[in-house]
Amino acid sequence: MYDYLKGHIVNKQINSYRGSHIVLEVNNIGYLILTGKSTVERLNDSDEVKIYVSLTHREDVMSLTGFITKEERDIFNILQSVSGIGVKLALLILDEFSVSELIDIMIREDFKELSRAKGVGAKVAQKIILELKDKLINWSNVTPVDVSDIDVKQADTEILVEVQSVLISLGYSSEEAKTAVKNVLSVRKELNKTEDILKYSLEYLSKAQ
Repeated sequence: MYDYLKGHIVNKQINSYRGSHIVLEVNNIGYLILTGKSTVERLNDSDEVKIYVSLTHREDVMSLTGFITKEERDIFNILQSVSGIGVKLALLILDEFSVSELIDIMIREDFKELSRAKGVGAKVAQKIILELKDKLINWSNVTPVDVSDIDVKQADTEILVEVQSVLISLGYSSEEAKTAVKNVLSVRKELNKTEDILKYSLEYLSKAQ
């Protein structure tokens, strides 16, 4: 229903009975948007800001959750696809890890690292990784991934497919994913690992928004 809202922050709260949130005024309407502590701390309330939002509607509760980047919002939605992971826990995980760090944990299946997040025990961490790894990496089974015109001498085809598959799972088109990877590898010729190429591809796409 909503992709993003652009306006001015009129209130920020980290510790309240509602949890961390902001009030964003858009065309004289104030939207109460739940978010993580780290997001609140990064926002400058003197500037107009764009907040990527996710609408949650469950039984008698309807809420907006917001993020500074599209990638954070999309990985938040993906996290919530795991049974038992709600808004609060997904926000706590994203407070602990950046998007690239979280995806790297999934790829390495490092449940011990994931369990550092508040509220995430070892069993929950294993469950998250088990359910999400295939969603993040095997997107090429649904959307074909094109690795043509990319220097495969620098990074092998499997890595290029893996990186682009993750980007597509985060909502980018196959063309956007390919363009990001090509641009990153043309500038950073030393990169040859999935997590590194993914990190800089996300940075490239974030700046292009």
